Amino acid sequence: MRKHERMSLKGRSEREYWPFVSEGPEVFVGQATLARVESFLIGYDAHARRHGGPGLDGWRDWLVARRGRECQHAWMGQVRHIALPDESWDHWELSPEQEERVITVLFALLDEFLAERAEEPPRSDLSA
Repeated sequence: MRKHERMSLKGRSEREYWPFVSEGPEVFVGQATLARVESFLIGYDAHARRHGGPGLDGWRDWLVARRGRECQHAWMGQVRHIALPDESWDHWELSPEQEERVITVLFALLDEFLAERAEEPPRSDLSA
């Protein structure tokens, strides 16, 4: 059944697509490490923007607002701060348990972001 579902991904919205990816990221990235999941998202963003889609436009700013605090980290660091608020992580190296937690939180945050973005009215070309 998973193969059949995968074949119908083209017509799915982002909100339908990303939960599907989160259920089995290894199908998309091989071994489901945090670095590979992040790379997949970066590639998705680049592809979407290249083809006129919004990709992850506004994602980092949304994460900063969600966290309530700015820092110099890109979105990957922002997700780590949110997922591991009371833990230290040194030089981006995480324990397997921390990686699993960050991946889970990453997909949950992405769903929240996409839900909020979908509720916003579309921007007209004049407002850009």
